Amino acid sequence: MNWELLIELTKREIKQRYKQSVLGYAWVILNPLAQMLAMAFVFSRILPVSNLSVPYPIFLYVGLLPWTLLSGTLVASANSLIGNGKLLTKIYLPRKVFIQSTILAKMVDFFLAALLLVIFMVFFKVQIKPTIVWFFPIFFIQSLFTYGVSILIATFNLFYRDVQYLLNFLIMIWMYLTPIIYPQSFFPSHYHWLFAINPMAVFITSYRRVIFEGLSPDLWSLLTSLVVSLVIFGLANLVFKKLEGRFADAL
Repeated sequence: MNWELLIELTKREIKQRYKQSVLGYAWVILNPLAQMLAMAFVFSRILPVSNLSVPYPIFLYVGLLPWTLLSGTLVASANSLIGNGKLLTKIYLPRKVFIQSTILAKMVDFFLAALLLVIFMVFFKVQIKPTIVWFFPIFFIQSLFTYGVSILIATFNLFYRDVQYLLNFLIMIWMYLTPIIYPQSFFPSHYHWLFAINPMAVFITSYRRVIFEGLSPDLWSLLTSLVVSLVIFGLANLVFKKLEGRFADAL
C-alpha cells in the first residue's frame, strides 16, 4: 500500500470538506451534538425512553457515534471513485486508495467527535470501566464491515448511479432497525432476530455494554459479525477486482 499517497488523499478529503466554511472542523462535533440534542429532547421529554442505566443523552450519543461513522462513510464512498474520475482515467493509481482515504477522513471525524463523549462521561459522572478496552476490537470489526460495504457501494455506483439515491433510503430504514435511539430491550421480543442479523446493532449494543455496564460484549454475536464482515470484505474485493478493468469505460 502506498501510505504517502493515502495520507495525502486523506488530508485533501478533510480540507475540501470544510473549505470556505466559517466554523470549519467544529462541524465535526456540532453535527452529532445537534442531532443528539434534538433526539434527546424528543425521547426524554416527549416520548421518554425509560429503564436506562445512564442518562439518555449519553446513551444516545454512544449509539450515534458509530452510526454516523457508518452512514457518513457509505454516502461519501458512493462517489469516491466518480469524484476522482479524471485521476482514474489519466494516471495509474491503486483505485482502492480513494475509498480508503474517504474512510480514514471519516475516522478522523469519529475520533474528534468522540472527545465530546469524554466530556459527557465526566459531566454525567459515568465511571470509565476496565471493559472499555473492548472498544478497540469492536471498532476494528466495524471498520472492516464498513470498508467492505464501502467498496461494494463505490463500485456499483460507478456503473449504476441509482445506487447513491437508493443508499439514502436504505440508510434511513437501517437506522430505525438499529438500536440507536432506543435500547434493544425496548423493541418487541419477537423482533429481536432483526438485531442478530444486523451487524450495526451488534456493534452499538457492544459499545454500550463495555462503556456503561462494565460487561464484555456478547462474544458469539461479535464473532458472528466478524465472520459476516470478513465475508463481505472478501466478496467486495472479488467484485472490485473483476470490474476494475471497466472503470474507465463507466466514467
